Amino acid sequence: MTDYPMTYQLGDRQVNRVGYGAMQLAGPGVFGPPKDHDQAVAVLREAVASGVNHIDTSDFYGPHVTNRIIKEALYPYPDDLVIVTKLGAVRDDAGAWLPAQSPDDLKRGLEDNLRNLGLEAMEVVNMRIMGDVHAPSEGSIAEQIHALADLQRQGLIRHIGLSNATATQVAEAREIVPIVCVQNQYNLAHREDEALVDSLAEAGIAYVPFFPLGGFSPIQSGTLDEVAKGLGATPMQVALAWLLQRSPNILLIPGTSSLGHLRENLAVRDLKLPPETVKILDGIAG
Repeated sequence: MTDYPMTYQLGDRQVNRVGYGAMQLAGPGVFGPPKDHDQAVAVLREAVASGVNHIDTSDFYGPHVTNRIIKEALYPYPDDLVIVTKLGAVRDDAGAWLPAQSPDDLKRGLEDNLRNLGLEAMEVVNMRIMGDVHAPSEGSIAEQIHALADLQRQGLIRHIGLSNATATQVAEAREIVPIVCVQNQYNLAHREDEALVDSLAEAGIAYVPFFPLGGFSPIQSGTLDEVAKGLGATPMQVALAWLLQRSPNILLIPGTSSLGHLRENLAVRDLKLPPETVKILDGIAG
């Protein structure tokens, strides 16, 4: 077993650091229904049965698809399950991602999530900032955070987080409302958030990296492949293990629509990287 913490605080809940991201339960391009509906249901049920109590989703996955599958598979939900969603975008009929950032847009998005998940309130809602769509970009998010804070006062949201945010935007949001997590792209090769990860850890705020292997443009690294081979692990397992050991506030949300890949991802809980291996992997970003 690993000798670093395997749980962390998310809002006022303690969650296991290896969670599950539901994005891949939708069809190609995160649009439309899954190729294998029954397997999607089975993946969710096995994840929860195997100790996953943090699921990341959004009603713009599909749209509506992943949340409806989550409800079908898991409702009524276990008491310890924390479902996290994000607001700030919609999909058009062709599957394009469109910003939906006004207070009315955010309220509608929240209502869609609650309805399709069968919930009266969301445990955590991340504000997905769409400035540059695919990467953080500066710009005030005060209007959006005030809108979420209003929904929080109405009892529809318990905790608020951010997605695709800069350090400046994190600071701006924290002036308005407590922030419990930040979800940005971060992995072995994409390390722009190094300082942010550490500052959030000092503040007791969870950092949730997406695209642990590079997402739609996978990390091409002979070093990673060699390290994985030497450990008898997959590159994905090594990349996830590196994140777990990087900082105790990092919560993982690897996604898959395959039972086999789910089991591989969960096995990272028992994979400990030796210090010399971590040093080699740290060099990939160089």
